[in-house]
Amino acid sequence: MRFDIMTLFPELVDGILSASIIGRARKAGFISVNTYNIRDFSEDKNRRVDDTPYGGGKGMLMAAPPVLRCFDHVVADAEENEKRRVIYLSPRGKVLTQKKAVELARFDRLVLLCGHYEGIDERAIDRIADEEISIGDYVLTGGELPACILVDCVSRMVDGVLADPECFENESIASGMLEYPQYTRPLDLDGDRVPEVLTSGDHEKIAEWRYRAALELTKKKRPDLL
Repeated sequence: MRFDIMTLFPELVDGILSASIIGRARKAGFISVNTYNIRDFSEDKNRRVDDTPYGGGKGMLMAAPPVLRCFDHVVADAEENEKRRVIYLSPRGKVLTQKKAVELARFDRLVLLCGHYEGIDERAIDRIADEEISIGDYVLTGGELPACILVDCVSRMVDGVLADPECFENESIASGMLEYPQYTRPLDLDGDRVPEVLTSGDHEKIAEWRYRAALELTKKKRPDLL
């Protein structure tokens, strides 16, 4: 799967997405992540990409021309019949959910547009974005962190990125409930012991305990999921 990220800060995105599981997945070729600096498509001698908004107001707005030129460059090598989705990371979009991530994982290519300053000229958004996605009801300084979160969330469902599909199918949220509590050594932590059933070797009883524990935890912490 291919991710193309249009941003003013490619070094920020590359830094985050070059580490851990996602970094290894990139090196192994299970996913590709390409970043494009929108400033490179500015025709201003100082590589300026922003201007004052019409109608007044505080802050600067990213201009449409550099964004549109960057997008044209990104999709110039588009393959025939490729399944592509263009997403603008924005607090006014629908909040990213596991269900949406599963839907996006079915595409061949996701093009992510990161805004900054006070946002982007609406005409650029209207021309290229298929949808807008938010990571929560709050405002950040830019779309780079949301883009990284989306890439991480979607990539985990790409074949080969995780060792086994069970790694994401039966965990918190994806299963419809929170994940059951988990434990590792030591068996006894200052008198606080691991539940006995988990050391019994009885896989049927362990599965039953995990289901009940997940249900109770969900009722207690996230009853809205039920």
